[in-house]
Amino acid sequence: MARYGYFLASEEFTPANLLDQARAAEQAGFECLAISDHFHPWTEAQGQSPFVWSMIGALAQVTSLPVTTFVTCPTVRMHPALNAQAAATSGVLTGNRFRFGVGTGEALNEHILGDVWPDADVRMQMLEEALQIIRELLTGDEVTHRGRHYTVENARLYTVPDQPVPLYVSGFGPKAAALAGRIGDGFVTMTPDEELVGQFRRAGGGQKPVLGGLKVCWGTDRDQAVKTVHRLWPTQFLPGELGQVLPSPAHFEQASTLVTEQAVAQGAVCGDDAGEHTRALSAYVEAGFDEVYVGQIGPDQQGFFDFYRSEVLPALRSS
Repeated sequence: MARYGYFLASEEFTPANLLDQARAAEQAGFECLAISDHFHPWTEAQGQSPFVWSMIGALAQVTSLPVTTFVTCPTVRMHPALNAQAAATSGVLTGNRFRFGVGTGEALNEHILGDVWPDADVRMQMLEEALQIIRELLTGDEVTHRGRHYTVENARLYTVPDQPVPLYVSGFGPKAAALAGRIGDGFVTMTPDEELVGQFRRAGGGQKPVLGGLKVCWGTDRDQAVKTVHRLWPTQFLPGELGQVLPSPAHFEQASTLVTEQAVAQGAVCGDDAGEHTRALSAYVEAGFDEVYVGQIGPDQQGFFDFYRSEVLPALRSS
């Protein structure tokens, strides 16, 4: 049976907000947490970007739920060796409840140190090499590595969890799904695409877990909920590779002027129709997902949690 989790949007909420949401999610009956890893928000209206590794340390103190990054790019902004240390400490702090979701990243977050933003094929090569380094370091053994993209000399992690941290690889197309199947302990993708899940499984993913989900906006006034999504998350509706190549919130705001409220109304789950929410999450289960995460857009978090606790989660679990 699929597990249902809550998505913590670090682009939209303060550290204190995120901790409150984690507590409320556990009380509402969610079984796991995912958290985004961003240096910048997508737009100025979102307005936040707390450091994910600090947040995971804090989450370990306020909730017993498993935590997964959705997702970290371990290749450019931080060297894989530092990501390995962060993941290892997170595994220890959470009592082996941390899962490291990784991906090839976005220029929005990764270009900030002036590095060239590579094309998609190079980013996938970098990710594969980074995961090799991270896995070796997570054993606690000394590692020396001289590869195409990274060098590590005499590095050893002395604080490591007693169980390996799972490395879940994100992907949104066939090449990335195949890479995830070959090198990942699981797969992260955000659309209920049965064929993409199949590509992951055929490429070596087998029965490894598939994780994904969506953002919604619960509210008693559907029109107002649509406006909230349009104001805070129009970037969800941008096509193609724009999300990976635009370098700043200002560029995303420019592109988002092309997203209309009508497009949001047609494409987002908004309002208080329990059936609509249930159907949207069930689509992931039907596509073969093992964990489905949902995030609430906007300030009415407690209303969302009450709604999911009383109406949506019971319907999902009884279906």
